[in-house]
Amino acid sequence: MEHTADPHVPFSLLPSPHLTSQPPLSIIMPSSKRQRVSEDDPLTLAIAPPPTESQAEREERLAAEQEAKRVSDAIDDELNKQRISEKKGPKAIKILLLGQSESGKSTTLKNFQLMNSPKAFRSERASWRAVIQLNVVQSIHAILDLMSKAHSSAHPSASLPNPSSLPLKEYPPLNPEHLKLKMRLAPLLQVEVALIKKLIPNGHAQLSKLANPAQSLPIQQEISVNSSVGWKNTFSRLMGRNSCDSADLIDWSDPDDPGVVLNACAEDMKRLWTDPIIRKLMDIEKMRPEEMAGFFLDALDRVTSPRYVPTDDDVLRARLKTLGVSEHRFTMKTGSMGSPMSHDWRVFDVGGQRSLRAAWVPYFDDMNAIIFLAPISCFDQVLQEDPSVNRLADSFLLWKAIVSNPLLKKTELILFLNKCDILRAKLASGIRMADYIVSYGSRPNDFESASQYLKKKFAGLLKEHSPERLYYFHLTSVTDTKSTTYILENVQDVLVRDNLRRSALVT
Repeated sequence: MEHTADPHVPFSLLPSPHLTSQPPLSIIMPSSKRQRVSEDDPLTLAIAPPPTESQAEREERLAAEQEAKRVSDAIDDELNKQRISEKKGPKAIKILLLGQSESGKSTTLKNFQLMNSPKAFRSERASWRAVIQLNVVQSIHAILDLMSKAHSSAHPSASLPNPSSLPLKEYPPLNPEHLKLKMRLAPLLQVEVALIKKLIPNGHAQLSKLANPAQSLPIQQEISVNSSVGWKNTFSRLMGRNSCDSADLIDWSDPDDPGVVLNACAEDMKRLWTDPIIRKLMDIEKMRPEEMAGFFLDALDRVTSPRYVPTDDDVLRARLKTLGVSEHRFTMKTGSMGSPMSHDWRVFDVGGQRSLRAAWVPYFDDMNAIIFLAPISCFDQVLQEDPSVNRLADSFLLWKAIVSNPLLKKTELILFLNKCDILRAKLASGIRMADYIVSYGSRPNDFESASQYLKKKFAGLLKEHSPERLYYFHLTSVTDTKSTTYILENVQDVLVRDNLRRSALVT
């Protein structure tokens, strides 16, 4: 039989006149060569059954493979159902939390978690216990560093070879009891190292500066965790438990539990914190740890007790600096507006440090709302990344950049003037806003006048750079669970109604 070449068929697919009953020569491979390739393939070797496998073992293996396939198929089916459900139902409501570092973004995210996923929130208490213990130890460490600095100033030959390079300050002299107290609290420095290694197993390269008790640090370096690492799960694995009860996740009999040392040092820590000379040292250095997140020195009796388990408020106040993006998903079934529908919510918390702000832009697309947090109590503070920039001025610049960004012109804006409790206490103590914010002028140095002035400043920036645009404004203290829950419930209802209106489900 003759074969005529078809000009439209590739040459390699034409049948050979001598091999009409066989596949093309290009795919024929000797069996010995195929076997050699299989033997050299690491994947084939990895999944191959053992050569000594018995018939019973083979049946058991095949049954296990079938079960694994069944589970995999079930997961695929569930994912497909979720995709179909998301297409049919209302779009997920997306909220982006923005603001400078330590503005309260992570605390706001924790409030969302507590409101909508309380069981999961409380199951993480064991992990937050370690964070709170770290907060306590680092607060004490900062005071010990200050004592070292004061002692070195009084005895410059002890550790400072060039004292003339430091600004001269008159510190009150430390007495021998202070030095003994410092020595008795030295074990806390090792507890700090152990806690950081537990929370950040691969992140202890930063510890050389923190763990040296003789070194004076004007600004103590803060430990950071990457939100993608899953440090909470790591801690749970270290505990070796799977219970959802937070108390069950704590090994109370562990002799290496940091709580043992904290409990033993509790009285000395309280003595250090309440000592009048130490307080005077802190005043000279303008060190006010009670204004910072992660402050627990006023609750040492409770947080150093042998069987301490954090409360919800403790978790909200705990401080652990996060890098990267944290996402929380939850379903809200109804609100005070009476919506019978379920709504999927996604709340994103992005890092506020200057070096991380470039990562904000990809999250601007398709956001329903931005909650911008401005910590108004920090009018007398500067950025840690740039001491030449006032923190409140930095919040003004950030707000201006957000409201003038064309990508966000259809995004709802919600402004939280946060840390009102600290602002109120700071103004009442005599710290004058006009000494730091020149435009405040001769206005009364009280909370009502200061908060109204700041509200008008932020509103003026919005009107200047995005005229005729509405925004929602709240004075907040996000560590106050009750008031913040009320505010967030109102925010949720507003965004649900807006989302339904966009979907043409509400007129």
